[in-house]
Amino acid sequence: MSEHYRILTGENAAEAYLVARGAKVRERNFRTRAGEIDLIVELDGCIVFVEVKRRSTPRLGRPAKRRKIIQCAKIYAAMHHLMDARLRFDVVELTPGHVNHIPAAFDATGMA
Repeated sequence: MSEHYRILTGENAAEAYLVARGAKVRERNFRTRAGEIDLIVELDGCIVFVEVKRRSTPRLGRPAKRRKIIQCAKIYAAMHHLMDARLRFDVVELTPGHVNHIPAAFDATGMA
C-alpha cells in the first residue's frame, strides 16, 4: 500500500482508495434514525453502500450492523429515486499497511 493511504485515517483512506479505482462519491456519513452508512459511491455501474472497518490486526469479520445499513440504504434509495438502480453493499477493511476492499460483501435478500 502506498504511503498516501497510511497517513489518512478511516473513511478518508477508504474514500481515497475507492476514488483512485474510479468511484464517484455521492455521500459521506449518511445518517438516518435507523443508523449510518460510512460512504455511498457510484462504482462499476452500481450505487455502492460502503461500510468502513478499521482494524489494528488483519482479522476478517462480518459487520454486525447489516440490518441498520440496509435500512439506511433503503431510505437513501427512496429519497433519491434509486429503487430500480443496481445497489451493492461493500466493506472496506483498513489494517496497518493494507486496504482490503470486499465488493458485494453481503446482500439484503431476506433482510428488511
